[in-house]
Amino acid sequence: MMKRAALVLFIACWAVSALSLAEDGKESIPSATDSPAEEFGNSTTTTTTTTVKPTTTKTTTATTTIPTPPQPTPGPTKDSVGNYTLMADKTVMCVMAQMALKIRLAIPKGSGTFVVQPNITKVEGSCKGTKANLTLVFKEGFITFMFNQSIAEDRVFVDTLSFSLSYPLIKDANMPYTASNKSLHLFEAKVAHSYSCKAESVFMGNGLYLDVTQDRMQAFNLTKSNDFGTPDPCPADKPDYRVAIAVGVTLLVLIIIVVVAYLLGRRKRTGGYQSL
Repeated sequence: MMKRAALVLFIACWAVSALSLAEDGKESIPSATDSPAEEFGNSTTTTTTTTVKPTTTKTTTATTTIPTPPQPTPGPTKDSVGNYTLMADKTVMCVMAQMALKIRLAIPKGSGTFVVQPNITKVEGSCKGTKANLTLVFKEGFITFMFNQSIAEDRVFVDTLSFSLSYPLIKDANMPYTASNKSLHLFEAKVAHSYSCKAESVFMGNGLYLDVTQDRMQAFNLTKSNDFGTPDPCPADKPDYRVAIAVGVTLLVLIIIVVVAYLLGRRKRTGGYQSL
């Protein structure tokens, strides 16, 4: 009886175990509805391409013609330094000048320059007594220097300066440009001496200037060989000794301070000793 009971119990356990394995096997096999469609077979994707025609935009550019302002003549160079002479008669030279000339306009509306070209400039004028008129004539106008000799002061100078210029220094210019400056005291030198200056500018009014560079001129009493007399430099070309004097005085003061400090220091050292 005991053996039969054990056998029946074994068979029952085996049956239960087999039934449990069968249920597990059914759960491990997935159903067709549990898997997504993309996991089975190849999916087909349809792409639609649309061709967009390029759009052409026409751009209209308005062309505006800008008037070209007059180009100024070149600045003073070695070639623009002219040698001008005026004869009192066929044998006596009255005025001799060596210089570069430039008429300049500087106003808020604009600026421009005109450089006198010596190779196309003529000399006109006359000399009478203590007066001399040196006029430089060129295609665009003229420049006049009126020299005056003062016997009482033993000086020669320009007391009137004028010019006229028909050249467009700026756009929409009102030509000609005219200027006259009287009662002047310019380019002064002793009688029989010459006036010299590297560069100077004379204001003529209404924004107009006459720039004179590399200047050396003389009226009356030239040498027998028609050379310039002893040059009298303009104030800008005279040596300025004020800086040198100031430096010398400063150095002298420093030397005095050093000597005094040395003597005081030596006196203090010697005062610390007593004679035995």
